Amino acid sequence: MLLKKEDINRKEIYRYLGYKGQEPDETVKELIEEVLEQLLNAIEPRYLYKLYQCKIEEEDITFWHENTGECFTLQSKNLAYTLRGCKEAYLMAATLGIGADKLLQRYEVISMAKASASQACGAAVVEALCDKTQEEIRKLAEEKQCHIRPRFSPGYGDLRLETQKEIFKQLDCTRRIGITLTEDMLMYPTKSVTALIGLTDEKEECHTGKCKQCTNTECEFRDEV
Repeated sequence: MLLKKEDINRKEIYRYLGYKGQEPDETVKELIEEVLEQLLNAIEPRYLYKLYQCKIEEEDITFWHENTGECFTLQSKNLAYTLRGCKEAYLMAATLGIGADKLLQRYEVISMAKASASQACGAAVVEALCDKTQEEIRKLAEEKQCHIRPRFSPGYGDLRLETQKEIFKQLDCTRRIGITLTEDMLMYPTKSVTALIGLTDEKEECHTGKCKQCTNTECEFRDEV
């Protein structure tokens, strides 16, 4: 999937750099644009997703694949709430590839300012990749006359990071798009994301940002909502 400069949310980059509610000066902006351009040239975005049937019973969400019969259960009150009313859900994974990590390592040697900008740009770019992936899923849902719920990732709320193991197993992330999982449930390349997206018959405002549903009003990365 091709990502262009215009796909990237600059305000998100500014927030990651600590500019809450304000913009950096022109010197910092120029630095960001330079780093962003180099990052977009260095990455190899890859993504995948797979559709599952799902059933929710209180905090238990059971997923099964209609064709293969693969079945697993996750426990999460927050995920169960997000998927309420959903009979199907997509598992998805996306990564920028090792190019983003190599660029960051190079910047850490020559310029900490560029290294910080690279971290912020990388976070915004992988989010843009997830947004585009989610848009593909939305169109598929639309063909089924369904609507999507906001994506939900391991580590959100009470959905444990250990959930990564099951997602990696189901999507075969390592073989198919080159993401590996450490013993601490962290992903490499580091600019990688896994998530679940529910499909429902009920139309509900869906957003690619998470801040409207988050209760942490003190978070420095919170959108103005």
